[in-house]
Amino acid sequence: FLPFYVPTGSKVVYANQHSNKLNFNGHGWKKSSSKHGSGQETTHPGDSVEISWTGEEIEYFGFKAGKEGKGVSKIDIYLDGTLQPRKHILDCGSGKTFQEQLIFRAAYLKPTKHTLKIVHEGKKGELLSVFAFVTTDTTSHQSKDSGDLTNLLSEPKLRKARRATSDQWTLAQKGTTGVAAMQLSIISDTEAIIIDKVEHNPLITDGHPAWAAIYNLETNEVRALNPTSNSFCAAGSFLGNGTMINVGGNPVVTDITGAADFGDVNGIQSIRFFTPCDGGNCDIEEYPESIAMTSARWYPTVIRISDGSVMIVGGSKKGGWKNTAEVNNPTIEYFPPKKLDFAPQSPQVPIHSPFLVRTLSSNLYPIVIALPIVDTVFMAANNDAMLYNWRTGVETPLPAFPNGVRVSYPFTGTGILLPLTYRNDYEPEVLICGGSSVLDSATDQEVKVSTPASDQCVRMILNDRGISKGWEVEHMPDPRVMPDAVIMPDGKILIVNGAMTGTAGYGNLRGGVGASNADKPAYTPVIYDPAAPAGSRFSSKGLPTSTIPRLYHSVATLTSSGKVMIAGSNPNLDRSTFKYPTEYRVEWLSPPYIGSADRPVIDAVPLIANFAQIVRIKMAAGTDLVKKDVKVVVMDFGFVTHGVHMNLRSVELKSYPASAPNEQIVQMPITAEVYPPGYGWIFVLVDGIASEGRRIMIGSGQ
Repeated sequence: FLPFYVPTGSKVVYANQHSNKLNFNGHGWKKSSSKHGSGQETTHPGDSVEISWTGEEIEYFGFKAGKEGKGVSKIDIYLDGTLQPRKHILDCGSGKTFQEQLIFRAAYLKPTKHTLKIVHEGKKGELLSVFAFVTTDTTSHQSKDSGDLTNLLSEPKLRKARRATSDQWTLAQKGTTGVAAMQLSIISDTEAIIIDKVEHNPLITDGHPAWAAIYNLETNEVRALNPTSNSFCAAGSFLGNGTMINVGGNPVVTDITGAADFGDVNGIQSIRFFTPCDGGNCDIEEYPESIAMTSARWYPTVIRISDGSVMIVGGSKKGGWKNTAEVNNPTIEYFPPKKLDFAPQSPQVPIHSPFLVRTLSSNLYPIVIALPIVDTVFMAANNDAMLYNWRTGVETPLPAFPNGVRVSYPFTGTGILLPLTYRNDYEPEVLICGGSSVLDSATDQEVKVSTPASDQCVRMILNDRGISKGWEVEHMPDPRVMPDAVIMPDGKILIVNGAMTGTAGYGNLRGGVGASNADKPAYTPVIYDPAAPAGSRFSSKGLPTSTIPRLYHSVATLTSSGKVMIAGSNPNLDRSTFKYPTEYRVEWLSPPYIGSADRPVIDAVPLIANFAQIVRIKMAAGTDLVKKDVKVVVMDFGFVTHGVHMNLRSVELKSYPASAPNEQIVQMPITAEVYPPGYGWIFVLVDGIASEGRRIMIGSGQ
């Protein structure tokens, strides 16, 4: 389990007393051995080693623990003469002995000359070891401009990037994820879970790089999790009882990066469980000998349906840029497994879907949405869409997407259910944006990274009238492949991330930029107002422009604070630092009302409420809701990966004033079709300004 790794685009300086790049001070230094070569060690207090380099990042590798019974020295680390906080130095006093451990990392520094000094500050006989230093020399690949970037391991500086016309929304860079944010879901008012693939992330757990973490939304600290299987390109959903499951993934990767050393197991049939808890001790759990999917799934989609179970859709039996008949998994299964009348076979036999055959070869990570129609889901893949009755297995085709636009991997678009409201009896309407009009018969040698993405958005009301009318076509200000769509509490849609050319994936297309299959990052978000007249629904007014590319393996989600968390981007085989690198910085996009004195504050909501139950929401003392425009919505922030926002949902609830001026009477979602049972967040909007969200369990919680 060796975290030592030199990312593509970085350089290594091994600890050698004859190196002209290192300055060893003291008389106790001597040669020590390690798997990948030799390093230096000392047991003399005051001995030190110093390195100077020009660039933005450095990593120091040594032994995490002593050997042959020797204790491990306390060390002081100085970056440009400043003593670094001890919380940023990996604990060297572990009882286990691990070699080639990442002891310290500083990243996102100004691209100038820096000095790092490591000093033995322990007792005589205690060990200080140095194996290697890995440096990254330039920021030209990291962002649109070098800017005043922050030290990954120091208190991050507030970073705002604004357009000339922007005086409203704000964009701040604060925090880093520790593991690449391939998959993201909000699990409580204060925490998010991040899941990646097995790779050389800087966050370490039990002597090897982590590939999952908890991110604290208040402190921006991360805590490593410990899945046992490879979750590369998995999918996730919460069950009706609040437990999250993460399904599918990848076999153990044996390649030049050496990630197979991490001890993971094949995850392509895995079901991983995570139950949020107080106290910070909960972890991912797996039961491979007793609980697994019926078959291998890479790039599946998972949604929660009206009985609180999850529906697992599609995927392939192995990875690739496009799906093929040989590896396609055109089936549906459920967890917990269920027996359906139309499928006489055992629940352990997945249910065949002709739609997932017809939509080859671009049908991975299909867009799947539970509708407020009994037993019905919407499904889109490639250039096609359908309604699926999960209780009867009946597939009802819908019109194909206009203009030959394809919306699923590798021509990834994004699709959502527009906010539901009691005002029109929860009429379902879907919105699909972005993707590509490349022919799905085109090979990876026939598609270029410079091939334009699609700027098309389409929407359709899913009733007889809407289906007969067909898709309503609109156009975003810019084309996007791999966009993310985030529903805001006011019902508007934020479209962010992605690229203007190319496709999803890495290492496939001609003219690749680094390893990326895409280029021309879409740096400026856009707001889509579904209630505005056609032709005036898109706007970037007041929205800031980022400097961080968010390409393949990027994510975005609303949080309970009302801010949008933006993270990820890793179009690479393993962690890389060349153009379009593995990105760990987190950005926070805040609507204008964040921090406003007029923002309403929820004082109390029930912890749990059943369907159609009447509840009382209490606002902060002094709040006067009388004669105000008050709306109450419940939102599922979803589980997001690869532009697919599984379970993303917003429902406006029927409400009216209570006798107390700071209270509102609210009726919970009337059925499990309107809001599948599980956790949600209540937001109260007063005259268009949204409160922070408060979590509530809807249904029995069982």
